[in-house]
Amino acid sequence: MKKNGPKLIEAVPAGAAKLTHFNEEGHAHMVDVGAKPETAREAIASGTVTMDMETAKLIDTGRIGKGDVLGVARIAGIQAAKRAADLIPLCHPLRLTGIEVDLRVDGAAVFIVATVRAFDRSGVEMEALAAVSAAALTVYDMCKAVDRGMVISEIRLDEKRGGKSGTWTRDSMRQQVRSKPRKSAKNR
Repeated sequence: MKKNGPKLIEAVPAGAAKLTHFNEEGHAHMVDVGAKPETAREAIASGTVTMDMETAKLIDTGRIGKGDVLGVARIAGIQAAKRAADLIPLCHPLRLTGIEVDLRVDGAAVFIVATVRAFDRSGVEMEALAAVSAAALTVYDMCKAVDRGMVISEIRLDEKRGGKSGTWTRDSMRQQVRSKPRKSAKNR
């Protein structure tokens, strides 16, 4: 059977890392991790919800009409980490061993940090990112009646540990970018 259309996998530049969620025909598929060893995995993600200063004060003093914003957002983050495979189509269901979701009000923002741990065959980056995203959305949901202008931003992976690729941190990535020689304008 002849397949029409370009192979997605051919769009990857030579020398670039292979996108493992595409098979040889260029179709999305779930990666088989059955042969990978089970190892300790950890990921830390963070994000921010910025808002009017008055909204932040209401959250900090527990005066939002819907209740304990930070407590409910923490539970939402934990639930999202546990359900990441249900939300993200090619994400593997994992046996999580620990989830921490920390939220704090600082100035006109709520800062969120999620740490997720597992002993499994795949990393927990998506679980940590899902936790931060759900916690941020919950803050928005619980406070939108008083501040629809809130902004959810900078949801990002800060660190991952374990697995074949070992440890990665945002700071180490910045250092790698800084240490690479810059191409001159005529070599581009």
